[in-house]
Amino acid sequence: MRWKRTISMVEAHAEGEVGRVVTSGITDIPGETLLDKMLYINETDDSLRRFLVFEPRGYAQMSTNLLLPASDPKADIGYLILQGDKAHAMSGSNSICVVTVLLETGIVEMQEPLTVVKLETPAGLIIANATCKNGKCVSVELEMPASFVLEKDIVLEVEGLGTVKIDIAYGGIFYGLIDPHQFGLEIKPDNARKLVDIGNAIHRQINKSMTIVHPLNPAIKDLSYTMFTGTKDDGSLIGSTVLPPGRLDRSPCGTGNCARLALRALNGEVKAGDIYNAASIIDSTFRVEYVADTKIGSYQAVLPRISGRGWIHGLHQIGLDPDDPWPLGYKLSDCWGDAFDLLR
Repeated sequence: MRWKRTISMVEAHAEGEVGRVVTSGITDIPGETLLDKMLYINETDDSLRRFLVFEPRGYAQMSTNLLLPASDPKADIGYLILQGDKAHAMSGSNSICVVTVLLETGIVEMQEPLTVVKLETPAGLIIANATCKNGKCVSVELEMPASFVLEKDIVLEVEGLGTVKIDIAYGGIFYGLIDPHQFGLEIKPDNARKLVDIGNAIHRQINKSMTIVHPLNPAIKDLSYTMFTGTKDDGSLIGSTVLPPGRLDRSPCGTGNCARLALRALNGEVKAGDIYNAASIIDSTFRVEYVADTKIGSYQAVLPRISGRGWIHGLHQIGLDPDDPWPLGYKLSDCWGDAFDLLR
C-alpha cells in the first residue's frame, strides 16, 4: 500500500450505538482546551471530521471519537465526538465506548472491581466509574454535566406539521424534547423514518427562530438534536434522539436523558435520589439517577448519573491513497437522509 495517512480505530458500541475510537494516527488538534479543539474543528478546519465520518471510510450510523491529550490536570485523557454534522461537546454513549476501549485495550490500566477514568470533554470533566471483572469492563457509570431546562412549553409553527410544542433542555448539549403523541406516533422501530422526518423539520424551525446559548459557557450553543420522549405500554420510559441529517440514536442517549431528567425534575415528576431505567427504540437501557439539585446561573439544575454497557466488536484501519478523488468523503441522501441543511 502507498497510503499518505493511516488511522487505526477500535470499534465499540454502547447499548447499540456505535462509537468507534481512534487509537493511533492522530496526535492532537490545535487549541489549548478540548473546547478550543472542538471549536477549531467546527469553525476553522473540519477536514479531519469529514475524512473520518463520511463515506467511504465512515457511515451514517456511527460516531468517531478522538482520544487527545487533556489540558485539565484532573483529567486522565481528553476526547472529542465527531458526527455527520459537526464535533459535539458531550455524549453519554460515546463516553461509555471510550472508557470501554481505554480499559479493555490497556491504554488505561484496568483495576478490578472498579476503575475510575476522568475524561476531559468540551462540556467539562466527566468522571467515569467502570465496574470491571475478569478483564471485562462490565458497565460504566458517568457523572454527567449539570443539566437544566433552558425554556419550557415552547409553541412553534413548523412547516408541514402545524403547531408543535417542545421544551429546550441541556444535558451536556442542547436538546429539543418532543412528545410524539402530538403527531399520533409511538416510539417504535416501524416509525423510525417518520420520527426522523418530524425531528428534522422541528430542528430546522428551532434553528430559524431561537437563539440557544449556555448561560455560563457561551461557546456551547445551538441545538444539537431533537429527542422524542414517551412511555412504553408498561409505563416505563422510552426515548429516541434524532441525529442530523437523518437517523435515530440506537442507544437510550445519555445526554438526552440528562436533559429529560432536568425537565422531569422541573415538572415535579422525580426528586433527588430517584433512580429509573430509560429504554431506547431497540429496547436497550440506561440507568438514570437524579443525584442532587444545583444551579447553573439563574437556572435550577440537576446533577445526573447515567449507567450503561459497552462492547468492543472490531478493529478497523483506514487510510488515504494519494490518488483517491474523495479525500474528504461523500454523502448521499439514501443513507444520510435529505436534511443536508443540518450538516456543516
